[in-house]
Amino acid sequence: MDNTLITPANGRFGLIGLPYAQDALEPAISSTTISFHYGKHLKAYADNLSGLVAGTHFEGKNLVEIVRGSEGAVFNNAGQLLNHNLYFTEFRAPREDNRPVGRLAEAIDAQFGSFESFKDEFSKKGAGLFGSGWVWLSSDAEGKLHVTQEPNASNPVLKGLNPLITFDVWEHAYYLDYHNRRPDHIAALWQIIDWDEAEKRFLSK
Repeated sequence: MDNTLITPANGRFGLIGLPYAQDALEPAISSTTISFHYGKHLKAYADNLSGLVAGTHFEGKNLVEIVRGSEGAVFNNAGQLLNHNLYFTEFRAPREDNRPVGRLAEAIDAQFGSFESFKDEFSKKGAGLFGSGWVWLSSDAEGKLHVTQEPNASNPVLKGLNPLITFDVWEHAYYLDYHNRRPDHIAALWQIIDWDEAEKRFLSK
């Protein structure tokens, strides 16, 4: 996992930089949603976590270490920060025929039969997750792929998995653009996944 996404700077967690302009993901995700979701929600998790870990045994640890070793408010803020950092850095400008690349593409075809079959399973798990949370594609130490539903602030690292891509199905991720139409939000995200980034994560295991 990219250390810049999980490591505090000068003892504090802050906002990661976006690898695209704030309006670059439109119409899949509007600049208004980015301004609130990234600029306010994510900043709040970073500020809260920095305050919570100050002076504790978690101070100086990275997000994965904190998520694996914490509970309660520390876990919730660390998990949300880790999840959002992975989420916001997995996108690029929309492409019509946006598909996986390299060894990840081969693994998806081998395990799910086709990219379309994988998309269908992943989308159904995202739409069907009760309440708030995340749906993830991850890999294990042998390179096997897993599609999991993670409630609230949870992350696949708790299962020993390597997170590759995620869809945020908390309402704050899509309500301004899609209101209560979660399946429409999920369908739009397939246009903006940066499969080169997902491939890097897959190979970094």
